[in-house]
Amino acid sequence: MTEVDLEAEERIVARLLGEFPDHSVLAEERHSRATPGPVCWVIDPLDGTTNYAHGYPDFSVSIALQIEGVVEWGAVFNPLREELFLARRGGGAFCGGARLAVSGVESLDRSLLATGFPYDVRTSPRNNLADFCAFAVRCHGIRRSGSAALDLCHVAAGRLDGFWELNLNPWDCAAGYLAVREAGGWVTRYDGSEGGIHDREVVASNGRIHPGMMEVLAAGRRKQEGV
Repeated sequence: MTEVDLEAEERIVARLLGEFPDHSVLAEERHSRATPGPVCWVIDPLDGTTNYAHGYPDFSVSIALQIEGVVEWGAVFNPLREELFLARRGGGAFCGGARLAVSGVESLDRSLLATGFPYDVRTSPRNNLADFCAFAVRCHGIRRSGSAALDLCHVAAGRLDGFWELNLNPWDCAAGYLAVREAGGWVTRYDGSEGGIHDREVVASNGRIHPGMMEVLAAGRRKQEGV
């Protein structure tokens, strides 16, 4: 966390609650333990804090609007590239006015994937390292940008074919999940059930390579369990 995370969150929250005082907020920094109300803004003021702190140019602001537990709107902004990704449930996903669509890549071995690692990667046994190694020899390439929100939007835009990660929080993924789905992609848990913003694991893809990704993850689970 940096001072920029805090200041950005305070500015965003103040603006939203100034316009909509009856709404609630769930955000990464000072509102992470808030109880969402019927209408709730889900905010990551700086997704990719480590990148920002090191001057690495890959970070974003992610804002989603959840109504009665369903994410209806999402926005992810990359300030350095001046790219704004927008999604509306049932209304599609867009960037720069152009409608987004997931890629047409059919096979895992031709796919470009992205992932991330949890902050406790050094100490937690569930750290994504084994899955990373397994995917590395099954796909065309893997990228690790440091901003899950942007990775998901890149899947929606067809720049990436798939994404998987552990230990995401609602503010990391709410807008991105909506963008992927509205662009024609799939978002699930590791077991294939529909993924939600409060789940701690995700597989997002163009849909075509999803079975292959699930196969790799299932093999990893069996190996970990000694089956």
